[in-house]
Amino acid sequence: MTHLFYDGACGLCRGMVRFVSKRVTSRPIQFAPLGGATFGRLIPPARRTGLPDSLVVLTAEGALLVRSGAVIHLLRQMGPIGRLAGGLLAWFPARPRDWAYDLVARMRPVGRACPRAVAPGDSRFRP
Repeated sequence: MTHLFYDGACGLCRGMVRFVSKRVTSRPIQFAPLGGATFGRLIPPARRTGLPDSLVVLTAEGALLVRSGAVIHLLRQMGPIGRLAGGLLAWFPARPRDWAYDLVARMRPVGRACPRAVAPGDSRFRP
């Protein structure tokens, strides 16, 4: 099973989780916040070093994907259009893809990325 770990305080990350959960067609994905119990159980402390605080994917094969690699993996799980988009994105070199990912990640104001965002502890929160 693939796991998508995300920053629960970021409205943009939670929006990505909602987007992915509605579109994944190939295999189930489990969603869990970074730093939560599932993350702590599945990702050993040595592998946590240097991980971004946005999206991290643990594939069914045990690969840990971050930045644009994680996005490409998720896109390829989303039916024919997602596979096409992921394939096209994969043609670009990793360095510019990751630079673009980091640019968006730096611009997201954590904790207030969406004025209507609901906190993870709130009963209305749906990833």
